[in-house]
Amino acid sequence: MKALRLLGPGGLDDLTVVDMDDPGDPGLGEIRVRIRASSLNFHDLGVVSGRMPVEIGRIPMSDGAGIIEAVGPGVTEFAVGDAVVSCFFPDWQDGPPRTDNFARTPGDGLDGYARETVVTPATWFTRAPLGYSHAEAATLTTAGLTAWRALVVDGGLKAGDVVLALGTGGVSIFALQIGKAMGAQVIVTSSSDEKLDRARSLGADHVINYRTTERWADRVLELTGGQGADHVIEVGGPGTLPQSIEACRIGGHIALIGVLTGIGGDVPTATLMRRHQRLQGLIVGSRRHQQEFVRALDGLLLRPVIDRTFSLDRTADAFRYEMSGQHFGKICLEV
Repeated sequence: MKALRLLGPGGLDDLTVVDMDDPGDPGLGEIRVRIRASSLNFHDLGVVSGRMPVEIGRIPMSDGAGIIEAVGPGVTEFAVGDAVVSCFFPDWQDGPPRTDNFARTPGDGLDGYARETVVTPATWFTRAPLGYSHAEAATLTTAGLTAWRALVVDGGLKAGDVVLALGTGGVSIFALQIGKAMGAQVIVTSSSDEKLDRARSLGADHVINYRTTERWADRVLELTGGQGADHVIEVGGPGTLPQSIEACRIGGHIALIGVLTGIGGDVPTATLMRRHQRLQGLIVGSRRHQQEFVRALDGLLLRPVIDRTFSLDRTADAFRYEMSGQHFGKICLEV
């Protein structure tokens, strides 16, 4: 079978398509999945670029979606022909978070899904939403589930709430779509008027260009009658967090999910405390969260936004496109 390996310490030139032995038949409690699609995330870019060092020869990509080709003894949850999607933390099945690292994350500490076929424990996958393409399903593992956990699991999103989504990457666009599907008002920021127009077409109630409106927190307060947003999808980190705290309502929830502006910096703790806000760091979610997300998607009019799709042998080009910042929503791979 074909697979993509990182044959060096890191860098897009080290990504090479190779031939591998077929993984064979599934054993007790296992499934064999023909991977059809993956999707790119900031975490995957960190791996292939060498910013997050991994073992040389690692197969990248944390997201994988495809069709079950065989089930091993004892597997009753799935059947041959089922469409499935992978879990980011395969050992985190349920309950509170149990890890603070990526040692057991496919595409990082373990081989990922940039390959044609895998044999894994059945519990490493969930079923995919009804009617989703494999590329659409592949966007759920990391970006989709992160937005779902931020808004619904941790945030307790309800109709009438106000969601502030920073940027137009995969997580933020999912937050926009989930928010609108569940009756929230959504405010989106971007430096691109073209992307903000696209956000409007997806239902964004208000948009803010943070290049031309540097004090975008003031604009959020103005749009919400001085109250602020109930939920903030904070993808920037230290460079944007101070304004996110200002833009969030008293008693509101800030989901810290990104470090696009750095991994450390000053936090206005007095403002956070004075406004009784909850700042929640999170990375994706559990298998139970993903199962609940998939059930919700079966009943919501929501389809992932896919900007472009690349073939496996053009994975380096896909990451270059991600690095350019031109994309709106998700970038996918066909396997």
